[in-house]
Amino acid sequence: MSKEWMEKTLINLGFTETDADVYLHLSQEGPRKIEDIAKALKLYRKKLFRILKKLQSKGIIETSQKQPDSFSALPFEKVLDLFIKANLDEAKRVMKNKNELLSAWRSITEKDEEKS
Repeated sequence: MSKEWMEKTLINLGFTETDADVYLHLSQEGPRKIEDIAKALKLYRKKLFRILKKLQSKGIIETSQKQPDSFSALPFEKVLDLFIKANLDEAKRVMKNKNELLSAWRSITEKDEEKS
């Protein structure tokens, strides 16, 4: 499978194009320092730092214990597991609130029908 296909897959999972590029770079190249990533992907350090922190907060990348300023990607299988869990949690939340959501929807649509 091509890098382009993988990038599209990551974007479909909710990554931005740049997030996907950073994740793919780290997946292919292994742990890298922010300077090396910025140079390879032609990104400003500030922007890259924000992306790395965002991906790190989602558990998709992590910093090295050996080199604190070095970042590495979580294996793709684990990223998929995180995505599945997040979507299942969201689906459960919607299911739990389904009746309340439907009630609110009906009250809004009934008011609109009364105005017509």
